[in-house]
Amino acid sequence: MLAAAQAAFDRVEHVASPPLADASACVQTQAAMLSVALPAEESEIRYRKGFCQLAVAAITRAPSAFTDAATELDRAGASMLAWLARRAGGLTDEPTWKKPDSCPKSCEPLLAAANLWLGWLALKAGNPDSAAAQVASQPGSGWPAYIAARKSFRDGHYSEAAAGYREALDIWTQAQGAANPPLALSLAPPQDVPQLLIELGGAQILAGNATEAIATLDRALQAAPKARGYFLRARANELAGRSEAALADYNLASRAAFADANDLASGEAHLYRGILFYRRKDYVRAEGEFASALNFDIPESLRPDASAWRHLSAVASGFCGASRQYLEQSLPTVSPYFPKAEAEAIAAGCYGTAPSGHGSVSARRVSEP
Repeated sequence: MLAAAQAAFDRVEHVASPPLADASACVQTQAAMLSVALPAEESEIRYRKGFCQLAVAAITRAPSAFTDAATELDRAGASMLAWLARRAGGLTDEPTWKKPDSCPKSCEPLLAAANLWLGWLALKAGNPDSAAAQVASQPGSGWPAYIAARKSFRDGHYSEAAAGYREALDIWTQAQGAANPPLALSLAPPQDVPQLLIELGGAQILAGNATEAIATLDRALQAAPKARGYFLRARANELAGRSEAALADYNLASRAAFADANDLASGEAHLYRGILFYRRKDYVRAEGEFASALNFDIPESLRPDASAWRHLSAVASGFCGASRQYLEQSLPTVSPYFPKAEAEAIAAGCYGTAPSGHGSVSARRVSEP
């Protein structure tokens, strides 16, 4: 019986992509062995059972299978694999893991997946340098290229960022098309190809390749119609001289953001609708939308742009006093997607006073620097 249990485990351990039938049979065999095992044998058998349960979970993606694997691996003292089971199964937000004092040989191939998760967590926490260190030894995963692209984008090297995103995209697309991915890959962080395409499209816009960006964002939106994708495609259409297509996309961006919001309270949606009104030269309604964007829940990364757009709307409608000063003060903090040169030109040409008998939203509400 002991030999049969070991053989069942070997059929899972020694194969990069173990079949579900072998992984399930291994779990059953180890469970039967536990009922007759000596105390000294229990920890090793529980480890084998937990490892095989982890293989089952990676194939089936069933939350209960990940829970069972984590429980058994914890009982075996394999804390790193238990952490990996919880992370891959989406069972925890715990950002750290404790590596066990000893790791059986069968555990070593899965250390790569654990390190990818650590890199993913560091990236999510806004630390791409730490993330890059965690994944550096695994270029075939696509994560080093992706994180390098994020760093290049942060540093304003948009052509380099686009190249890195394309490299990661090629690797991830090929991996997602694999019929039987390796166990380590199945347990690695999710490869969000639509989000990657959105980021690639953004980098292409800033690198001066608006036409390429439109094609990339078309592909992203076909896979996942996200508000950010519509917004970036709108910006690309503007730069390509396709004003009607840009207006349509700003409208779609606002609608998509509202659809994803709770109780239709979306600062992001108001931001996109405000840009739509601004481009239609309806500056008063635009300013109202930007004020609403700042009053509702809005990602912090979008707040500087919403504030600058609000002041720009006031200046564009002829309010050149405090609004112009606020606009100029806000420009250093805007994102690279904000039309900064356009705003600077409008501010430079604005020397009048507020039109009589007409008050902007900035004048009617409490002013906001």
